[in-house]
Amino acid sequence: MPTNFLTREGFQKLQDELEYLRSVKRQEVANRLHEAMEGGELIENAEYEAAKNEQAFVEGRIQELEIILASARVIEESRKADIVQVGSTVTIQEDGSKPEKYTIVGAAEANPRAGRISNESPIGRAILNHRAGDEVQVEAPGGMYKVRIVKIG
Repeated sequence: MPTNFLTREGFQKLQDELEYLRSVKRQEVANRLHEAMEGGELIENAEYEAAKNEQAFVEGRIQELEIILASARVIEESRKADIVQVGSTVTIQEDGSKPEKYTIVGAAEANPRAGRISNESPIGRAILNHRAGDEVQVEAPGGMYKVRIVKIG
């Protein structure tokens, strides 16, 4: 099972979601199913089908979160500010573009719009273990391009 890198905040957020799904959402879905079953013909009951689909989604998400949390490794803010690693906040710049600031996180927490990119993404993978000032080649689905690591930290 691959390691899932999570920040302390991300780990807590996923634990909270898992607890909510187990304790609140499961019960809500069970109540909807019960009410739908009392609604007559199950074969033609759209509410019953919707509740069954929601139940499958909730149970699938619970399993997914259990797997992520079981293989989680909590990362701390990077103390070694000279090399890019998971947990580092990095400013990079592509030729002709303005600098962009990202925090390198595990795939479970990635949200590029919020400035959090995965260590498994093309950029994340390319800049890992490099230093400020390095120019690295990024191998992306749309082709190769270069970025310069402006600052770490």
